Amino acid sequence: MVPLARKTLVYEWRRFLPSLFAVAFSGLLLLVQAALVLGIFESAAVYITRSGGDLWVGHPGTQSIELGRPIPNDTEIRLRMDPAVARVEPFIWIDGDWRGPSDRGGLSVFVSGVDTRADAMVFADVLPATLRAMLDEPDSVIVDRADLAKLGLGIGGRAVVNGHRVRIVGVANGLRALGGVNIVASLETARRLDNDHGGTEVAYYVVRLRDGADADAVRARLQPTTATKRYEVWTRGAFAHRAVTYWMFGTGAGLGVVLLALVVFCVGAIITSQTLMGAVAGSIREYATLHALGVAFGDLRRVVLQQAGWVGAAGLAVGGVLTAIVIVLAKHHDVPVQLDAITVAACAALVMGIALVSGLAAVRALRHADPAMLLR
Repeated sequence: MVPLARKTLVYEWRRFLPSLFAVAFSGLLLLVQAALVLGIFESAAVYITRSGGDLWVGHPGTQSIELGRPIPNDTEIRLRMDPAVARVEPFIWIDGDWRGPSDRGGLSVFVSGVDTRADAMVFADVLPATLRAMLDEPDSVIVDRADLAKLGLGIGGRAVVNGHRVRIVGVANGLRALGGVNIVASLETARRLDNDHGGTEVAYYVVRLRDGADADAVRARLQPTTATKRYEVWTRGAFAHRAVTYWMFGTGAGLGVVLLALVVFCVGAIITSQTLMGAVAGSIREYATLHALGVAFGDLRRVVLQQAGWVGAAGLAVGGVLTAIVIVLAKHHDVPVQLDAITVAACAALVMGIALVSGLAAVRALRHADPAMLLR
């Protein structure tokens, strides 16, 4: 029956072409939706994933970077006392009110105060040493290239943040934040822009461990054991996952994504099943002839399901190519997209599920494959 299903698809490919495009379009929607969701929500952890270090230290219970609170300054001393700690680096994170050109009005920004040394850990994957050194100039800032249009300024442009004048000295790629514009400054500049605490507070410390140190073991050792914890320690991966999970599910956005995926699945299954039923109905006399020659209805059903599987595989391949093109275009225009093997496998399983569910629906058309119709 497998050769029959394949040869039927090849010989009558025009009948099955709409089904293939329906499956391909469903796969495209699912994959692009997943890429956008992962890209957008991963930007919530851009501060962590684009930085080096092994441990992050912040206020107890912090769910995401922007929800951090100042922690005691003596925390740094406690961290440096551990023999496994090689380096401790402060990271200042404050809210800012950006005032640029008069025709743009105000804009909420996130100010990240980072170490300007060449081997600094915060944003190590984004800021090369030459660009980071530009921040040594007082009141200088760096923004993401994609945010220049939003700010209405170019390199060398001047604005006011929290009442203090700043100048854009450079741009980088990969600094875009979820929910606002990320402004990177030196620790000294960030302290001057901090009107709430006068630049005396630190939101996070990034810790690099010595070679061979076990991050989980050091984290457990540095974690306060008292009932009233003054700070909390996370591994780099755990804190990044915590931030993404918070934005996906803690804000309710994740439920919207699941609902949209169900809608895509249902719509794709309905459209594909209708096109497959049309293809089966168009070949109903051939199926009736096979039944008259002694082929059981069960074998005919397997032919239809095998055809659905082939259509699903071909549609998945076409959808994958289209998705790759869309993602390349999205990255070229600085749209945050990201895909991993697990997500691709899950979407592929959903697409094949759409094809097989559609095949089961199309099997109903076989009830008309009665040999008696050949006499009409």
